[in-house]
Amino acid sequence: MIYSSHPVEPHVRQRILAALTDIEHQHHVTVLFACESGSRGWGFASPDSDYDVRFIYVNRLPWYLTALPQRDVIELPISDVLDINGWDLRKALGLLRESNPTLLEWLRSPIVYRQDDAAMGTFATLAQAHFSRVRAWHHYAAMAKKNFREYLQGDAVRYKKYLYVLRPLLAARWIAAHDAGAPPMRFAELAEQVLDAGRDAALIDEINRLLEVKMRAGEAATSARWTGLHEFITRELAHHADHPLQAPAPRADVRELDAYLLDTVQRFNQERA
Repeated sequence: MIYSSHPVEPHVRQRILAALTDIEHQHHVTVLFACESGSRGWGFASPDSDYDVRFIYVNRLPWYLTALPQRDVIELPISDVLDINGWDLRKALGLLRESNPTLLEWLRSPIVYRQDDAAMGTFATLAQAHFSRVRAWHHYAAMAKKNFREYLQGDAVRYKKYLYVLRPLLAARWIAAHDAGAPPMRFAELAEQVLDAGRDAALIDEINRLLEVKMRAGEAATSARWTGLHEFITRELAHHADHPLQAPAPRADVRELDAYLLDTVQRFNQERA
């Protein structure tokens, strides 16, 4: 069993909900979905980890009817512990069409602050229909390779950087083993599904020891290299180089996305009237 925790302090949750309400009033939008991303969503937050809140919102009708492009992102200044930003629904649908892994992770977050069930139920169905195994695999494989090259080459490494390599490595392995669908966001669930309790017992033990110390230490804490983790990462990256995933991309029919956008914008503008 892989150790996991998703702490959200009650007073911080209230701050987040209040911030989302303020965003709606100040920007004249409706928040359809808001979740926790980053280390709290993955399940290995440190005591001083930020709250990475991500959301999808729908604008008022005139915003969509101008010939000039409008800003489609809302970002709040990062405060003491809050990092809050979101995407307009049309931007989110464009990323959904490209099977954007970051967006797909939001949809599987174990920490949801706000959700319109009707709108997001259809959104999730569209995300599944447009999911591309090959795009997702290459995203995670490239992320693992990049993070390994940038963060794990020194004699001393930050605990969290190991997890920033392990998580995409395991996600790529999960995708290669499954015919459809995006991998779990929770690191513990992901690891338990792709690692064998018998064959990988030593690796699982080392991952758990890493998680235990990481979740007690600060974000900047470092240690000497973890030999078992380094060996596993090196083998897995070599396997990626020799066996890249090849699979057909789904046919992206933009008409169903357009229809969903139109229906959602009309529904929420009628509710405001």
